[in-house]
Amino acid sequence: MVARALLAPILVVALAILVKGYANVGDGFAAGVVAALGVLLQVVVFGREAVAAALPLRWAPAVALVGLGIGFAVFAVPALLGDAPLEHAPAPGVSPVHIGSLELITAVVFDVGVFLLVLGASVAIIDAIAAPGEGEQ
Repeated sequence: MVARALLAPILVVALAILVKGYANVGDGFAAGVVAALGVLLQVVVFGREAVAAALPLRWAPAVALVGLGIGFAVFAVPALLGDAPLEHAPAPGVSPVHIGSLELITAVVFDVGVFLLVLGASVAIIDAIAAPGEGEQ
């Protein structure tokens, strides 16, 4: 019962780590690891089949690919526009769009991509390890 109740707070902490990274220490990688540990806790306690019925584990590789695509786009789009790869946007002196205290800048988009990549890859690995021996004879 405790493990089931911990999933939502773990995901909220992961989101807080992702957002907090722009005001203090924190980042997408750490947030992805924390969220993946929440999924791992569920798999260890309830088993892969029960978690797969409640959470879309089969989408984990796609989530990782979306995160990789976002990270690559943040890297490549400035280069295609003639700027340096990973060029920060908005430019210095231009006020970014705010959502509360969160500034919408390219670093936020890149960290979301890293978060999705780490979460998707970690959950896919957890799912592959927890899966019964498919193909074993």
